[in-house]
Amino acid sequence: MHVVIMGCGRVGSALARSLEDRNHTVSVIDSNPDAFRRLGPSFNGLKVTGYGFDQQVLTDAGIERAEAFAAVSSGDNSNIIAARVARETFGIQQVVARIYDPGRAEVYQRLGITTVATVKWTADQVLRRLLPAGAEPDFRDPSGTIRLDQVPATEAWVGERTVKFQEQSKCRIAWIDRLGEGILPTRESVIQEGDMLHVVLREENATHAYTVIDNGPEEE
Repeated sequence: MHVVIMGCGRVGSALARSLEDRNHTVSVIDSNPDAFRRLGPSFNGLKVTGYGFDQQVLTDAGIERAEAFAAVSSGDNSNIIAARVARETFGIQQVVARIYDPGRAEVYQRLGITTVATVKWTADQVLRRLLPAGAEPDFRDPSGTIRLDQVPATEAWVGERTVKFQEQSKCRIAWIDRLGEGILPTRESVIQEGDMLHVVLREENATHAYTVIDNGPEEE
């Protein structure tokens, strides 16, 4: 598909290269032509100098044939205006805007514009790594009922089958990170030392789940 990106900073340039690596066509908009140097000599997409909320600039970038638009410049106002123009004027459904102010991000999210609040996201990531396992989930569904947690394999569970872990903890293992590789568990899978378990569980079951994880399996 064709994607238009506003902003050629570190995020925009990395996003553009990643999309090209996946065989998508990309146009990048930035008001500073020197910023395009971040794309590197191998970038084959279109570079458009201007402001991403200018309709003519967006047209020059191929917005009319685009299926997605990302506003990732350094300005919240510019990102939101550009995102709204892409969505409301050109009818682009897949629109994402980077917002530094988490309060404003929530407002625009309710208006139907997908936002990435970088400050809140970064703070949440640091928080999850500072607090003990299970204190903060990786993800919680909008209803607050289901959560996704990262759980390091405890010594008590090493050598036990994942089926037993799931039955006793009342969690479901979505996948396992093992030696840098993601693994989908089967009925025969066994938990190994160093495994990182990504578990899905109900919020109301979290206390029970972590008690079982810490205490180890019950004898059957």
